[in-house]
Amino acid sequence: MQPRFNRGRSCLVALSVLACAAPLAARESSQSWPDTPLSRTQALAELQTLNAQLLSHPSATLTLEQWCAAHHLAPEPRVLAHRVHGADKPLPDGGRTLLGIGPDEPVRYRRVALSCGDVVLSDADNWYVPSRLTAEMNHQLDTSDAPFGKVVQPLHFRRQTLSADLLWSPLPEGWDSGAPLPPSHDEALTIPDHVLQHRAVLFTGENQPFSLVVESYTSRVLVHP
Repeated sequence: MQPRFNRGRSCLVALSVLACAAPLAARESSQSWPDTPLSRTQALAELQTLNAQLLSHPSATLTLEQWCAAHHLAPEPRVLAHRVHGADKPLPDGGRTLLGIGPDEPVRYRRVALSCGDVVLSDADNWYVPSRLTAEMNHQLDTSDAPFGKVVQPLHFRRQTLSADLLWSPLPEGWDSGAPLPPSHDEALTIPDHVLQHRAVLFTGENQPFSLVVESYTSRVLVHP
């Protein structure tokens, strides 16, 4: 299944370079984005850039660490997983088919918030098949906040993206076909809590599915242009 991706990527390459070249002193949290056509265009460029990087790497954790380092979101660019205890979600419809398991195969659920420093970059729901992991991996997942991607690295896993959706677009539909851009406002740009979501299945090096993940990326992945 091919992941869904938004239009206008080619139009945003130059804008991505422009955003990355901005002075570091001007880079702040997503809370201070001005509501102007230029700011909206740069925000979309950053979202598309991050989206492309996530789609081209198997580990979202390592991709976020690289993003954190490149944008200086924390003194130490290290992504940590903070487990959300007490939360439990049933495996989504079709999940057992995607994981290639029968109706009685045990599945565990883990929800974490991935942060770089004090900046929460994503919330992740993860359903995984413990019988397809080692005993040490299961122990780490049960007793620590270690990111899932780092724990299962020895499996040499690959990632099959099912969908990659922008939950918010700074520009209206048809902007790349000549639709007018929103006018400037004095207020800050209103950005929802989550701006991007990925659904994916992880496979071992032997091509065996072992995890279904839904990753929702927060507005804090954006930095000031």
